[in-house]
Amino acid sequence: MKRVMESAALAAGRAIMAIHSAGPDVHYKPDSSPVTEADEEAERVILEALARHFPKIPVVAEEAVAAGQMPDISGGLFFLVDPLDGTKEFVAGRNEFTVNIALVEAGVPIAGIVYAPALAIGFIAVDGHAERFTVADGRTLSNRQGIGCRGRGEALTAVASRSHNTPETARFLDDHGIDACTAIGSSLKFCLVAEGLADVYPRFSRTMEWDTAAGDAVLRAAGGETRTLDGSTLIYGKRRQLHDTDFANPNFIASGAGWCGAATPVTK
Repeated sequence: MKRVMESAALAAGRAIMAIHSAGPDVHYKPDSSPVTEADEEAERVILEALARHFPKIPVVAEEAVAAGQMPDISGGLFFLVDPLDGTKEFVAGRNEFTVNIALVEAGVPIAGIVYAPALAIGFIAVDGHAERFTVADGRTLSNRQGIGCRGRGEALTAVASRSHNTPETARFLDDHGIDACTAIGSSLKFCLVAEGLADVYPRFSRTMEWDTAAGDAVLRAAGGETRTLDGSTLIYGKRRQLHDTDFANPNFIASGAGWCGAATPVTK
């Protein structure tokens, strides 16, 4: 599993960087979110790899779902794929976009990889162990090191979305006495908490399961957790929701070890 996820993510990263160098052609989905040929080519590469090695495991992939392709996940084991998380960062010429592949079992992300090809770094979680690695020439992994969330200290640091920050996020930081906050794109926010560089990632704007599953897998393997505002653990495979679309997430707080206020609702 680990080898296949790494190989697929790196291949998708090479496809993305080839288009990044040439300049992406941007168009828009019905929900007005941007999509590029890099999203589509990276997804094709990942789907081919997963189908070749795991033909019996269904795959929920962002662009395929947007095109109306919804696999049967009733068996409880499935992949979630976001081939290019942070498309807005990609289009804007920033380097914080990532390739995300996660394996979900019974609603829990049990394995995942987050690869940032423009930064040549990645994070992977398999069998309850989280690692950070670097990549040379888009092909060779090196400098593997285990990572873990840090314990809660007196001074707290948060990470927040660069493109989707909200007044609720500002209120959360104020309510919890958090002065230091780093804005960064894509699922790298989960990874900063997972490697002990931040304490909490509050999210009060829309995400989909493919946006979060891989980073969440890394965070959980590193000793962290992701909870909704009522204190429940964030689950995956959400279908037929009464107040939202399939695979849409509620607001959540992702946090490291020792965070006591992770699920505290924002003051209205």
